[in-house]
Amino acid sequence: MKRIQSNNHQSTRNAAEPFGAHRKKIKSMKLKLFIVCLLGSISSTFAQAPAAAGNPGSVSGKIVDKTTKEPIGYASVSIKDGAKVVTGAISQENGNFNIPNLELKSYTLEVQFIGYKTYTKAIVLSTSDKSLNVGTIAIESEATQLEGVNIVAERSNIVQKIDRKVVNVGKDLVASGTTASDILNNVPTVSVDPQTKELSLRGNSNVRVLIDGKPSNVDAAQLLQQIPSASIKQIELITNPSAKYNPEGMSGIINIILHKNANQGFNGSLNTGVTFGITPKTNSALNMNYKVGKVNFYTNYGYNHGINANHGDVTSENPTRESFQEFKFRNLNNSHLLKFGMDFYINEKNTISAYTNQNITHSDGFGSTTVDYFDNTSVFLDDNPNVPGPVDPLDPATYFTRTNRDTQQLFRNENENKNQTYDMVFKHDFAKKGENLEFQANFSKTKNNENTDYIDTQYTPTEDSYRTNLIDTKTNYTQLNLDYVNPLSETSKIEVGAETRLQKTDSNFDNVSGTYFAANNFDFKRDIHAVYTNYGKQWNKWSAQLGVRVEAYKIEANFETLSTNPADDKSQTVTDDIFTAYPSAFLTYTVNEKNSFNFNYSRRVDRPSIGQINPIREWTTPTMESRGNPDLVPQFTNSFEINYTRNTKLGSVTTGVFYRRINDEISRVVFNDPNDENRKILSFDNFNDNNAYGVEASGNLKFTKWWAVNASADAYFKTVRGTVQNATTDEFENAEVDVTTFNTRLNNTFTLNKNLRVQLFGMYRGRDLSLQFERKPMYKADLGMTYNVMKGKGTITIRSNDIFNTMRFAFDGDIPYRQHGAFYWESQTLYVGFNLMFGGGKNRELQRKQRDTNETQGSGGMF
Repeated sequence: MKRIQSNNHQSTRNAAEPFGAHRKKIKSMKLKLFIVCLLGSISSTFAQAPAAAGNPGSVSGKIVDKTTKEPIGYASVSIKDGAKVVTGAISQENGNFNIPNLELKSYTLEVQFIGYKTYTKAIVLSTSDKSLNVGTIAIESEATQLEGVNIVAERSNIVQKIDRKVVNVGKDLVASGTTASDILNNVPTVSVDPQTKELSLRGNSNVRVLIDGKPSNVDAAQLLQQIPSASIKQIELITNPSAKYNPEGMSGIINIILHKNANQGFNGSLNTGVTFGITPKTNSALNMNYKVGKVNFYTNYGYNHGINANHGDVTSENPTRESFQEFKFRNLNNSHLLKFGMDFYINEKNTISAYTNQNITHSDGFGSTTVDYFDNTSVFLDDNPNVPGPVDPLDPATYFTRTNRDTQQLFRNENENKNQTYDMVFKHDFAKKGENLEFQANFSKTKNNENTDYIDTQYTPTEDSYRTNLIDTKTNYTQLNLDYVNPLSETSKIEVGAETRLQKTDSNFDNVSGTYFAANNFDFKRDIHAVYTNYGKQWNKWSAQLGVRVEAYKIEANFETLSTNPADDKSQTVTDDIFTAYPSAFLTYTVNEKNSFNFNYSRRVDRPSIGQINPIREWTTPTMESRGNPDLVPQFTNSFEINYTRNTKLGSVTTGVFYRRINDEISRVVFNDPNDENRKILSFDNFNDNNAYGVEASGNLKFTKWWAVNASADAYFKTVRGTVQNATTDEFENAEVDVTTFNTRLNNTFTLNKNLRVQLFGMYRGRDLSLQFERKPMYKADLGMTYNVMKGKGTITIRSNDIFNTMRFAFDGDIPYRQHGAFYWESQTLYVGFNLMFGGGKNRELQRKQRDTNETQGSGGMF
């Protein structure tokens, strides 16, 4: 690794002091408690397992969807002797199942899967037919189908797969907000910061966001604000990806899948709605497809429009200069999202697919930041600011009496973002069942233009200054994938593949202030070349997969500043050249049809982003500015998980614990601006190794025919580290704080009749800690209803969000001195929407190409 060091602020990467003995003891007790609880549930489950070893009979087969002919994984297969369940199994990802150790006698075979009708069949095992293969079992969906149009589910449901949770987005989530950001805030284990829109998974913001399995050049916080909620079909939460996938993102991957129809003939749906808050906001999406012969065309168009307003205030009780800051923001956003694609079925063995995503966003923002300083050594009398008067500290009438504004910053921001993605896939199926070769080429181009005008006003005496920031950023991204899958036998397979990712970003940041001009330029190149292999094997009730991904990672970044003042000119180059292996391991034990365990491990990496290493100022306020640290190094994480799934007559419940060991953790630092004593600089640095662990549970249950529930709860334990400034000495010190965060969500669906449904949603996000402040708990309740009209072709949705108006971001802190405040946004809203389905084609959904959903055969995980 080669670096040219900067003469600016040096890295504060001093090792934090080791944890105190009392912290070790508390953490040890917590971890022991998790292990005891987990082992208890394992023991009780094993006690229920049947002991049928030694019997010669077996039953095998494959489960598929009756309509689409696609294999169904994780279906419950039971062997019954009368009404008694003898044993069972869970189908593999490819639909296959095998149940050994059966007595030679007559049984009833029963297949169950959420959203499908129960399938039963009488079978007989005899001395002449000990190993019975029942062939392909086609189970029928319970979902109503209308004139070939796919009906969107009324309520969302969560399916626990071997290496991910899949959230199928229903009308209840679509109505919860206008954008992907709003939807994700209602998904288990996911949180979106209401102010910064920063996304976190399992309490960590180092998460990778994919769209249709592909990365985007757009920042995740900005991207999620651009995608209309009605355009989303599924959300995949991949907390421990296999070696097949990109290892970036400590807490895993969130894959957002947009709608794509593949029905015979012409079909479509229109979803439109208005959210009424301080101002109305629209959210619409149109989905259409036309399939004839060997060609299928499909398109999705989504549109968002509206004004978002929020405000807040912060009080800083600085012993030398107390201040009160007030913030007001108002943004007009317009977003267009277009997806257009084609599938061409050349013959039974060869398919070519191509699509493009076009995303255009334009926003106009207005805002103000007002700072009032209260001087505790003098006050200003009457209207004359030049006549100071004495202060009696014991007299409340004269202490801190200054109320006029000292400084104010007004700004107007115009931002335009254009993102173009083009994707092509060729897939060849060999004569051997399950053996295939797939090549994918993906190219995306992003252009972002920002123009921000500032007016900074100093009072007493009044003086205005004007400045303009002009930012022009262009990013090109190319990704090439070659994947080969070969089932070596009925119980084993191997996957091998290669991937190349090339990224190039050029940015020009011009700052004009009066006669002063500064041009800040940087170019960033990143090349990643990787190969991977996965080997999977199943035996009896066990299945396992081992994999490794090897990556060569190289970056070169050049930063340059040229200005009218030669003393401000500087340049810097950052290079990294790293060769690393990322192993992964998955192990599943299926006790019976009701109980299964999953153990998995993977190594992850968080490489510093452009914003984290860019030494050029990113944003500024009267009291704070943000810039990166070119001396950052990558952060590596070893992640372990244990999950338990219990299937019951009511539905499925999944619980799990996870543990992460983090090396060279990247965290925030704050230090004084050497050129302005009233301004601080927010940046990043590497710190010592860290640990994070947690427990979570989720359930998808149907208590009665009229009452269904999606529920989840999670708790996270971690240590936050960083650098803070001592208010007394002005020296910077390494600090750490232990954090325990609890969250829960509950979504109820009440089916009053075949046309009317009511949803009641509640969430609670517990207190959280950072080095500088405590975030107060947040909670809310939503109430909505859907009513089917036009013989089921149309649906009217009404939803009241945050009906008690309780949501806000409030905080309180004591480091380096007392600070407290709150931020508010349009959380209390009313949504009114209408969904219309049209078209006369037959419902024959085609198999979506696997990489389009970020999945391969076996999910890149186990069978």
